[in-house]
Amino acid sequence: MSAPLVTALCLVTYVLGYHFYGRRIAERVFRLDPNAVTPAHALQDGVDYVPSRKYVLFGHHYASIAGLSPMLGPAIAVIWGWVPAMLWVVFGTLLIGAVHDFSALVVSMRAQGKSIGMVAETVIGPRAKSLFHAIIFFLIALAMGVFVQVVSQLFSAAFYPESVFPTAALMVLAVALGVLFYKKGLPLAPLTAAGFVLTLGSLVLGLALPKPDLSQDSWSLILLLYGFAASVLPVWLLLQPRDYLNSLLLYLGLLAIFGGFMLLRPEFVAPAFDPNPAGAPPMYPFVFIVIACGAISGFHGLVSSGTTAKQISRETDALFIGYGGMIGESLLGLAAVLACTAGFVSATAWSDHYASWNVAQGLGQSMAAFINGSSLFIAQLGVPEATARAFVALVAVSFALTTLDSGTRLLRYNIEEIAHTIGVPAIGNRYLSSALAVCFIGFFAFFRVDGQSAGLMLWALFGTTNQILGSLTLLTVTLYLMQRRSNYFYTLIPMVFMIVTTLVAMVYNIGIFYENGSLLLLGFGMILFVLAIWLIVEAIVRFLRIRAELANEGRPSMIS
Repeated sequence: MSAPLVTALCLVTYVLGYHFYGRRIAERVFRLDPNAVTPAHALQDGVDYVPSRKYVLFGHHYASIAGLSPMLGPAIAVIWGWVPAMLWVVFGTLLIGAVHDFSALVVSMRAQGKSIGMVAETVIGPRAKSLFHAIIFFLIALAMGVFVQVVSQLFSAAFYPESVFPTAALMVLAVALGVLFYKKGLPLAPLTAAGFVLTLGSLVLGLALPKPDLSQDSWSLILLLYGFAASVLPVWLLLQPRDYLNSLLLYLGLLAIFGGFMLLRPEFVAPAFDPNPAGAPPMYPFVFIVIACGAISGFHGLVSSGTTAKQISRETDALFIGYGGMIGESLLGLAAVLACTAGFVSATAWSDHYASWNVAQGLGQSMAAFINGSSLFIAQLGVPEATARAFVALVAVSFALTTLDSGTRLLRYNIEEIAHTIGVPAIGNRYLSSALAVCFIGFFAFFRVDGQSAGLMLWALFGTTNQILGSLTLLTVTLYLMQRRSNYFYTLIPMVFMIVTTLVAMVYNIGIFYENGSLLLLGFGMILFVLAIWLIVEAIVRFLRIRAELANEGRPSMIS
C-alpha cells in the first residue's frame, strides 16, 4: 500500500476523532462549563497557579508530554512491522491516550489542581494515594534520570554538539518572553514572532560556532542544575515560555517532516507485519508497552494533573489542550513510524538496522534512525541534509529537556504531597523538595551497578510502569464518573484493556528477569507488580461499593 495514502488516511482519522469522539466526551460525559472558576483563578499564586492563554498553555502542555518517548517507542516497535505500530499510534491515541490525558486534566481541574494521586485518595481511599505516590515517584525519577543520560549523550562530540548553543539560547529567549509578556504587558503575537525567528537564527549560529566538548558526566551535572532551576522558578518565567517556544519548533518540524515526506513519496522498506523478529518479546503485549507516549502514557496524566491543571483558564479549553495535545504527540509518533520504516534508503539498510531486538532497542540507535529518516524527508524541501539533521536533533534534544524540566517539577509536587501525607511539612518547601527531586534523578543518572548505569538497567521497567500508571489513572477517572452518575464506559473499556495488557507484560518481564538472574530488575519488578495489584484490589472494592450504593438508591449508574 502507498505510504503517502496511508499517511493521509491517518491524518483524516485524527481530525474525525477529535471532532466527533473527543467532543462527545467533553459535552456528554464531563459537561465542560465555560463559566466555571478554575484553580488557576481561585488559587492564583504567581508561581504554580497562573491563568494562561489557551494557545500558550497548549504549547506548554504539548512540549511537556512530547519528550523523547514518542520518538523512541515507535522507532523500536516498528521491528514488528509498520502496520501494528501505526494502528496503535493512531487508534490507541484517539480511543485511549487522548481520553486518558483529557479526563485526567478535567478531574484534576475540578479538584483544585491536585495530582491524580491526591484525586485517588478521595475516589478510592487514603491507601490508594500512597500507592500512587510510590509508583509515580519511581516512574519520574527513573525516566528523568535516563533522559539526563540520553541528552548528555546527544550533546557530546560524538553525536550532535551543534544543538547545545540553540538549546541554551532557547532558555534565554524563554525568560525574556516571560518577563516581557507577563511583567511588561507586551502583546503576545510580536513576541512570538521575534522569539521564533531568533530561535531559528540560533540554530544557524550553532552550526557555525565552535562545538563544545564536555564529558557526558559534565553535561549530566549541568542538566540536573537546570532541572532544579526550572522546578523552583515561577512557571511563567521559564517553564511555560520555553515550552511554548519549543512547541513552535515542533510545529515547524512536523510540517517539514510530513511535507517532505509527501514530496518524496517513499515506499515502506520495512515489512508490514513481522510477529517474530529475532530476539524480540511477543508482539502482544509488548507493542502496546513499547509505544507508550505515542499512544497512551501514564506520565501524561501527571502533566495534565500536575502543571497544566494549575494553569488552565477555562474548563472548555481542556478539550483542545488535553485531547488535542495528545493528538499532537501522536503526530510525532506517526512521524517516527514513517521515518523508521520509509526513511531508509533500502530494505537491506532497514534489515541491517533492525537485525535483532538487542540492536534495535538501543536508545542511541533508535534516535539516530528517527533523526536520519526525518532529515531525509526535510531535505526534499531544499534544506541541506546536514542542516536538516541539526534541526531534527535540536527538536529532539529540546523536547527531552522540556520533559526533564517538567518532570523535575512534577517530582517536586509528588515529594511535597508525600511530605504532607507523612506529616513532615519542612520537606514540602519548594527549594528542599526540588533539591531532593534532583538528587533522586541524579541517582538514576549516575549510580552504577556492576559498572552499568542503574537507570539504563532499570529502563526495561519504564514501559510497564508507565502503562500501569496510565491504566490506574483511567481506573480512578472511571470511579470518579461512577460516583457522579456519569457515563463511565469511555474510560472503563480502555482501562480494562490497558490493565490486562500491562499485567501480562509485567508477568512476562518478571519471568525473564528471574531466568536471567537480574536481581535488581526482578526486585523492582516484583515491588511494582505488587503495588499495582494492591491498588487494583482497592479500586475493585470501591467499585463494588459504589455499585451497591447506586442499586440501593434505585438510580441508573450512567447518564448519556
